[in-house]
Amino acid sequence: MIPKLTPEARDAALATLPEWRHDAERGAIARSFTFADFGAAFGFMTRVALIAEKADHHPEWFNVWNRVDIVLTTHACAGLSPRDVAMAHRIDGLIG
Repeated sequence: MIPKLTPEARDAALATLPEWRHDAERGAIARSFTFADFGAAFGFMTRVALIAEKADHHPEWFNVWNRVDIVLTTHACAGLSPRDVAMAHRIDGLIG
């Protein structure tokens, strides 16, 4: 079973992810990314997809032209888990 983060653990994790915000309604964390154009946004999504597939932990996302919105939550625990935090750090690592 995948453990759900406590509110204290969530807040500590978010302190290490300053660009991510807590989405209490969805039990998730979210971030928006803006790129120069669609090609750059799609390239980023491709890199995230490869990481997500390897981790077997897939984001919810939305893309319009140069913007990518990502939401991370763990359905198995109905909320935020250490897997989401690790994925957010990996995603942030893709941004220069």
